[in-house]
Amino acid sequence: MIIAVASGKGGTGKTTVTASLATVWARPIVAVDLDVEEPNLHLFLRPELTGSLTAYLTVPRVDQDRCNFCGACADLCQFKAINVFGEVVLTFPDMCHGCGGCLAICPTAAVQPDRRELGLIQWGRAGEIDFLNGTLRVGEAMSPPLMRQVKARLQEMLAVAPRDVLLDAPPGVSCPAMNAVMDSDFILLVTEPTPFGLYDFQLAWEAFTPLGKPMGAVINRAGVGTDAIYRFCAEKGLPILAEIPYDRAIAEAYANGRIIAAVSRDLKERFLSLARQLQSGLGRGDAREAACA
Repeated sequence: MIIAVASGKGGTGKTTVTASLATVWARPIVAVDLDVEEPNLHLFLRPELTGSLTAYLTVPRVDQDRCNFCGACADLCQFKAINVFGEVVLTFPDMCHGCGGCLAICPTAAVQPDRRELGLIQWGRAGEIDFLNGTLRVGEAMSPPLMRQVKARLQEMLAVAPRDVLLDAPPGVSCPAMNAVMDSDFILLVTEPTPFGLYDFQLAWEAFTPLGKPMGAVINRAGVGTDAIYRFCAEKGLPILAEIPYDRAIAEAYANGRIIAAVSRDLKERFLSLARQLQSGLGRGDAREAACA
């Protein structure tokens, strides 16, 4: 079972929820940080890293001695990563999305594969929790290619030892967020009961609903703001699976890199209840029909 922990905006507590869920999960689990632009799940789980690899993207390199300057590659590339000007071919590797179309279409095999560094993939263990993350290279503009390679590494791990997966997704509803949740069995949306929280939560619900995946909500900082987020969940039939209270002790634990499920017995029970609901099969089809708490 793959559970993607997502949010409409940053700062709602998505990583906090992922880390705490991982520590109370009763079955073998892999915690994956797919927020490759700003990975921070490791700050809470503190894994011992045991392996890493550098991720690359295939980009074009042109052998101009072979090129007949037909322009087929430039016509194909919608991102203008390769251009033909008379008898000069220019490539812009940082604009390449790595589709490989220019390599396949070149009639003279003048376009050859080169590579661009995307970032670093690392894995290890945090106690009984398997851990995996990716870190985008500074200056790299595109995170989805690295995220796909992190997910490929995840599939290799699952092929060796099947287990459940918690994905800490990037915030928002753009390409990185969609890329993170598209292969999941369940999307757990973390939000807060504030006007900004509600607005971005609505965007996330609208963006992820067409994927046809069951979803549920966690309300963080419950007790502040308004009840608008609760009305929205009731209107859309979106179950609220847990509430995390607005509490200074939680903020202090977060600031010190601590797991908030360990702050108190009450918080641990809230996360245990959330884990039980997810493990019971809620993520495999009946979440949409559950009553809003």
